[in-house]
Order: sequence, then structure tokens, then C-alpha cells
Amino acid sequence: MTDLTGKTALITGSARGLGKAIALRYATRGANIVVNYAANREAADATVAEIEQLGVKALSLQADMTKVSDIEQLFAQALEQFGQIDIAVANAGIELISIPFVEITEEQFDRQFAINTKGTFFTLQAAARHVVDNGRIIYISSSTAALPFAGEALYGSSKVAPHYVVRVLAQELADRGVTVNTIMPTAIDGAGVFTAADPNHPIRQFVTSQPGRIGRRMGTVDDVADAAEYLASDLAGWVSGQGLVVAGGALQ
Repeated sequence: MTDLTGKTALITGSARGLGKAIALRYATRGANIVVNYAANREAADATVAEIEQLGVKALSLQADMTKVSDIEQLFAQALEQFGQIDIAVANAGIELISIPFVEITEEQFDRQFAINTKGTFFTLQAAARHVVDNGRIIYISSSTAALPFAGEALYGSSKVAPHYVVRVLAQELADRGVTVNTIMPTAIDGAGVFTAADPNHPIRQFVTSQPGRIGRRMGTVDDVADAAEYLASDLAGWVSGQGLVVAGGALQ
């Protein structure tokens, strides 16, 4: 079992969904957790309460990922509270999906890229500056960044640039022993647009009927937390600059 006792993990966008699942997983392995949220303080505080029941320390901090000053303050406050950051997970993002390319508006583009691309870019930068030697940096992307899919030009392209940064950082931080990797999940039950489950959502129907997918099911937040646990562990100490598609073997 992974042992993260005494380590501190900062996870952006971790009041709910994938970020919360990763935060809880790291907490069960002994890590102290910095829970970040954009607006929903109630959800963040509830997540902190769950984490603290596991016997570790947790802190909720507000930060708007579209503002570089907020990102810098988030890391500064985490360091002030815990003294060091061993694991940073760039998870915060939004999904504007199922939009034909010719219908994408400038407003939609600006909103999607402000959070998913700019926000993640500067989160990765802050992580590169502050994560301890031999630490871990993980970017939560999407399978659409590796496997193009109709209607996902806006969302998928916003996820591509940070993965390039991941591969660059893996080289730039290698001498410090810091690994930098990407997780690319498929549609995940209980996360993103599927946080409020809709059994009739067309993407859900597509995913569960797709041949080649293990169990003919959607992914779960635990599937992604499994990958995040591995990449945070000593077992992944020589794995860096990689993109792990978590899609049950299917093409999307």
C-alpha cells in the first residue's frame, strides 16, 4: 500500500468530483491535504471534514484559477500552513462539451481556456517552483486530448497545451527528482458534467454501449484516484513526462 504519511498534497478543484476523490485517497494513505475551491466553500469545508475524520490535517483555500495572483497565494498559504508541498495535482477545470467546432463562440473559447489552459499553466508553474525535491506533479487532463472526438474541439484543445508543459517540466525538473505526469480520464461518473448523474445523457449512453471498454461502463472517480495514487507513490519514481489514458481500453 502507498505510504504518504507526513506528506502534503495540494489539489486544485478538490471540493467535489475527481479532485475530492484524489484528496480522500491521499488522505487515506496518510497525507495532509490542501483542498482548493473556486466558489463553493460549503462543499470544500465538507470535504475537509471528511478528510480530517481519516486522522490527517486538511485546509480549504479559495482561489480563482483564472487569476495568477490567486494561484500564487494558494501555494503561499499552503506552505505557510504545512511547511512544504510534496504533491501538487492540477485538477481544476470546466467542461464545455458537445459543441460543434463551427458553433464555438469567442466567449466560450475565452472561458474554457482561461481556466483549463491559463489556470493550469500557472498552477504547474507554481508547483514547479514550490514542490519539494523528489516530489510529484500531476495534471488531470482528458482522454479527448489524446483521442479526438466530434464536438470536443473546444474542451479537448484546452487540455492539450498543459500536457505539452508536463512533458517539458518533466525534463526541466528531472535533476531535482520531481516527476511530472498527466492522467487522461474518459467520461467519469460522479465528476464534471456527470457529477449530477443523468442516466439519459447521450455521452453516457455512447460510453456504456462502446465495444472494447472493460465492463461496458463509465469510469469512476476511484479509477482515476487509483492512477493518481500510483503516480504519487514511490513505484512511479522513474515515470515522468507520461500521459496515462484511463478509459478502460476503449478509444474514448
